[in-house]
Amino acid sequence: MARPTRDVEYEQMLLCRHALVRHRRVWYEDGLERSAYVLLSRIGVQGPMSISELSDAFGLDASTLNRQTRAAMRSGLVDRIPDPGGGMARKFRLTDRGARLLDEERARGVEGLDRVTAAWSDDDIAGFAACLRRFNTDIERLGGRPWPRP
Repeated sequence: MARPTRDVEYEQMLLCRHALVRHRRVWYEDGLERSAYVLLSRIGVQGPMSISELSDAFGLDASTLNRQTRAAMRSGLVDRIPDPGGGMARKFRLTDRGARLLDEERARGVEGLDRVTAAWSDDDIAGFAACLRRFNTDIERLGGRPWPRP
């Protein structure tokens, strides 16, 4: 008998599809592009980060992060500051605008999830969140890139 992971894979694909459709609808209008949302989320929870730290966190090369951070700077979402710890590298931190747009994007996401789960009990939602957290932390453990959580 096949493990139910085949079902999980399929549902994960659909979940990603649903999330992309939602983001595509708000890109460049009143929401953040997906990569900016993830970048701002990481800086928001961890604090100022250098290109090297972002590269390690995301498993992406520095040139990719340079493009993403330049775009975020042009949009007024992040700015560069001296390393608060006294290091040589400059770090990126959220601007007030970046923090506000991140909060607004997250609120839209929560609002959408509230609509989807309107008929769910709080216990069902909490159980689903716990399973997603476990799933994500196991992926992070295998990849060696833990994601800080607020």
